[in-house]
Amino acid sequence: MFWQTTRYSIDLTRPRVMGIVNVTPDSFSDGGRLADLSAALNHCERLLRDGAHILDIGGESTRPGAPPVPLEEELARVVPLVREAVKFGVPISVDTFKPAVMQAVLDLGADIINDIRALGQPGAVEVVSRHPSCGICLMHMHRDPLTMQVLPMQGDVVPPVRAFLSQAAARAVSAGVARGRIVLDPGIGFGKTVEQNFSLLARQAELLAEGFPLLVGWSRKSSLGAVTATQGLAPEAASRLAASVAAAVLTADRGAAIVRVHDVLETVQALAVWGAMREQATPDSHVLIAKKDQETLG
Repeated sequence: MFWQTTRYSIDLTRPRVMGIVNVTPDSFSDGGRLADLSAALNHCERLLRDGAHILDIGGESTRPGAPPVPLEEELARVVPLVREAVKFGVPISVDTFKPAVMQAVLDLGADIINDIRALGQPGAVEVVSRHPSCGICLMHMHRDPLTMQVLPMQGDVVPPVRAFLSQAAARAVSAGVARGRIVLDPGIGFGKTVEQNFSLLARQAELLAEGFPLLVGWSRKSSLGAVTATQGLAPEAASRLAASVAAAVLTADRGAAIVRVHDVLETVQALAVWGAMREQATPDSHVLIAKKDQETLG
């Protein structure tokens, strides 16, 4: 399976690591660290040295409670970096839901639009449908960043998330976007409870049944802090490395094609270990292991 993007056809036969580049002052984990173009470019280069296959540049925080960013401010944060980053020789993704930002970065040669609103803003579908080959990530989000965790979803979220993503993909295809340009993202943490986020992981196969690759972002999310809390205290976002890497491996093991992460080096190393194991596994090895476990317990 391949993901068609502006300049690259990305081979998804093994999981790909998307490195996060936040040029924002208020992102939940690393806001303000990349305050100028030089720092942002240095960060991009470090992520690539660490093994990132894709860079995802964002100029507006989508953490719970984040206020909207004016168009001109987002353009000022993102455009200078994209102009330079497209020279790195790797796919460049831009995390935006604004059609004007999409158009600006695609004009600069960006490869992927990563949209938390699944092309739901007026004009967004038209921008990407006019582009001959850019990749698109359609994400599910309940409500908006200001309110999504105040009133999260209720009940079993897997069916409505699947239905939303299916409908979003169908709209894009109807607008002339080839299926091979589309990946889906269940939106971990975007208006879901801790239990609901983990149900999306446990039942990821149901989302894959739509026939599109999955891009999943667990990195440093609050749900990981909740389940790793000690004495009632959750670790700070930057201290959730082990949990983030574990979640990345689990989501890859359940079929995700791309993992979006802050900690690229550690994720790449963990996926290499997982991949080495997978190469030695026989098709029925899991059945044999399960049988031996049953015999031991019996």
